[in-house]
Amino acid sequence: WEVNIRRSLHCPRRLSRVLDLPPENLIKSISAVPVSKKEEVADFQLSVDSLLENNSDHLRPDIQVQAKRLAEKLRCDTVVSEISTGQGTVNFKINRELLTKTVLQQVIEDGSKYGLKSELFSSHPQKKIVVEFSSPNVAKKFHVGHLRSTIIGNFIANLKEALGHQVTRINYLGDWGMQFGLLGTGFQLFGYEEKLQSNPLQHLFEVYVQVNKEAADNKSVEKSAREFFQRLEMGDMQALSLWQKFRDLSIEEYIRIYKRLGIYFDEYSGESFYREKSQEVLKLLDSKGLLLKTVKGTAVVDLSGNGDPSSACTVMRSDGTSLYATRDLAAAIDRMDKYNFDTMIYVTDKGQQKHFQQVFQILKIMGYDWAERCQHVPFGVVRGMKTRRGDVTFLEDVLNEIQLRMLQNMASIKTTKELENPQETAERVGLAALIIQDFRGLLLSDYQFSWDRVFQSRGDTGVFLQYTHARLHSLEENFGCGYLNDFNTACLQEPQSVSVLQHLLSFDLFIYKLQGVRYHLAAVAHKTLQIKDSPPEVAGARLQLFKAVRSVLANGMKLLGITPVCRM
Repeated sequence: WEVNIRRSLHCPRRLSRVLDLPPENLIKSISAVPVSKKEEVADFQLSVDSLLENNSDHLRPDIQVQAKRLAEKLRCDTVVSEISTGQGTVNFKINRELLTKTVLQQVIEDGSKYGLKSELFSSHPQKKIVVEFSSPNVAKKFHVGHLRSTIIGNFIANLKEALGHQVTRINYLGDWGMQFGLLGTGFQLFGYEEKLQSNPLQHLFEVYVQVNKEAADNKSVEKSAREFFQRLEMGDMQALSLWQKFRDLSIEEYIRIYKRLGIYFDEYSGESFYREKSQEVLKLLDSKGLLLKTVKGTAVVDLSGNGDPSSACTVMRSDGTSLYATRDLAAAIDRMDKYNFDTMIYVTDKGQQKHFQQVFQILKIMGYDWAERCQHVPFGVVRGMKTRRGDVTFLEDVLNEIQLRMLQNMASIKTTKELENPQETAERVGLAALIIQDFRGLLLSDYQFSWDRVFQSRGDTGVFLQYTHARLHSLEENFGCGYLNDFNTACLQEPQSVSVLQHLLSFDLFIYKLQGVRYHLAAVAHKTLQIKDSPPEVAGARLQLFKAVRSVLANGMKLLGITPVCRM
C-alpha cells in the first residue's frame, strides 16, 4: 500500500534526480507521518538525516538547511498538493482524493497482510526465530506470574510470524530440579492417591506447600528431598514413575488453559529433556578448563576472569546434580543444533536478568559465537491480583473471575445484544481487557493490578476496543454490502475522515514501533460521520471507510493475541 502511494507520487524518481541518488535508496527514507491530535499534519516525510547517514560527521551539512534547500527544488503537482519542512524532514501532503482511494483499496486488497508489506520491513530478511515463553512449573498450578510471559511472548511470536519470519514457539516447562526432590518426599509423607486423581494440581500444590514448611524445620526432610532428586538424576525407575505422573497430569491442565487463552506451542520442552545433556555440558566446561571446584564441593564458572566470587555462576551441586543454569546451557546448544536459529528470545520476569546474562556469557566463553543471537526480554511483576475469594496465585481463578465479572457487566447494560454464546463472548472481552491492561504500562515496570481499571468501558481498555470492533461490524450488518462495490472519494474529505485515513496510512509505523492500534478515533468518527439518513453516495463512502478501519483494527488485535468479537 505505502509502496504504491510512494511510487504513484513519483517522489523517489524526482528526488533521485535532485539528489543524484538511486530511487531504492530513497524509499527507506520516506515514511508516513505520525498523526497528531493537536494539528493537521502532512502524510509523508522524507528524513534528510537518513539520506546523509553515510557522510562522516565533519562532512555533514546542517540538516535543516539541507531540508529547506531540497523543499525549494521540489514542485507540487496532481499528486503532491503541498510541500513543507519539519525538524530535519521534507513533508508531503497528498491529494486528498488520491490518498482516500489508494489507502482504502489497499486495505481491502491486502486484508490481514495490510501494513506488513511496508517498505519499513523490506530490508528485514526472513529469519528463523525461536521464542521461549510462558514456561510454568510442573506440579504447581499455573501461576499468575507466568501470565505476563504468556501474553508478551505470544505477541512477539505473532508479530515475528506476521512479518514473514519462521517462528518456533517453545514452552520450556520447569519439570526438573530440587522442587521434585521436595515434592517426591512430600507426596510420600502427605500425599493421597485418591486426592491426586480427583484434583491433581490442587493436591500437589498443597503437598508442596506442606513439605516446604516441614523441610524448613526438619533437616531430615531436606536430606530426604536431596536424596530423592539424586535418585531422579540417576534414573531410578520408581522415582521417575512418580515424577512422570506429576508431569503428565500438569501438562493436561496447561493444554486446557492455553486453549482458553487462544495460545499454542510448537514444542513442549522442559528441563528434564536436558538432564543427561547437562552432564555433557559439565564435561565440556571441564575439558576447556572453565569448571572450578569450590571448597563446598560445588562447581562454578568464573565470569570475571580474576577469581571474583560474586561473578561466579554455579553449574553443579556438591552431589554432582545439575542446576537450572546448566540445563539452560544444554537447551540452548541443543536448539542451535535443531533449529539453526538466527535469533532466540527468552521472555521471563526481570528477576532472571542476571541468570540469562550469565548463561549467554558462559556460552560465549565456551566458544559459541551464536550466543550473541540470544536475547532476554525482561518484564515487571503484577502485584495485588485478587478475586472475591481473596488473594490469588492461579491463572485459572483469574480467567473464571474475568468471565464472571464480564457476564455481570453485560447483564447490567441495557444495550447488550442477545448472544448465542454469552460465556464465550464474556471470556473474549475479558481476555482483551486483561491483555490491554498488561500492555498499557512500561514493560519493565511492576504494576498494581486493578479490576476496576481492567473493566473500564472508556479509555485505553480492552472492553472499549472490543466494543469499537463490534460496533463497526454491526454497521456492515445493518447497512449491508451494497455500498461496498464502488464509492466516491470526494465524500470522505471531512477532517475526521482524513484523520482516520492518516491513521490507516501509518499502521505500519505503529507495528514498526511496537505500539498498539488507536481505536478511539474510529469510535468518535462513527458518531460524527453518520451513515443512517445520509445520502446514499455519502453513506456508501463512509461505510467503505469503516469497513477498512474494522479490518485494520482486527489485524492489530490478533497480533496482540485478542480474538475480536462481532457482537456484545
